[in-house]
Amino acid sequence: MSLDQLKAFLKRVQNDEKTKQEILSAATADDVAVIAMKLGFEFSGDELLRVSGKKFDRVTVYKQNIPGEYN
Repeated sequence: MSLDQLKAFLKRVQNDEKTKQEILSAATADDVAVIAMKLGFEFSGDELLRVSGKKFDRVTVYKQNIPGEYN
């Protein structure tokens, strides 16, 4: 993964309320990756999950634990 791609996407999220709301309503990390891809950023849902708990500027990446979710 290009950490630069992820950082650039998160910076955009900070400044774009529409994108922020879209990713907050996404059900999975893969859904977030698809949103990012449509905006020209390239990383996978797995790659996004690997940085869970880390803070980038003003955005903290975290995995939501959804009841009933199975791995």
